[in-house]
Amino acid sequence: MVKLRLARGGRKKLPIYRIVAADSRARRDGSFLEILGQYDPRFNPARVTLKEPRVMRWLNNGAQPTDTVRSLLSRQGIMLRWQLEKKGTDATVIDAEMQKWQTLQQLKIAREEARNAQRANAKKAKSQPVAQAVEPAAQPAESGS
Repeated sequence: MVKLRLARGGRKKLPIYRIVAADSRARRDGSFLEILGQYDPRFNPARVTLKEPRVMRWLNNGAQPTDTVRSLLSRQGIMLRWQLEKKGTDATVIDAEMQKWQTLQQLKIAREEARNAQRANAKKAKSQPVAQAVEPAAQPAESGS
């Protein structure tokens, strides 16, 4: 049975993973059939590069992705495309669905960025009153001398 899974690389405390098609009996970093992409979790958001046609070929041939790889493929929209192709959906409908999915992902990212900016502003607002309260206490002590 063929699995789509991660093979760890990089050095100590600086991991980088290859997304590979490998026999399920092979070791994690052992032999593999093909390199399908790369996952770098050190960045925010994590960088994922994939050879989409090759991943689709392996999925169509029955390869089973691990949970982590399935999550990475879902974030890239490959699992959605594969599900639509598996149902026998027309190519124009698949392209329309993928455009819709891309739009929703961009909106989701924009909402998340706005939420993060709002949290940062709230954090700044909390720290400012503390600084103002400290200043008036320091001034009378200086003028009394």
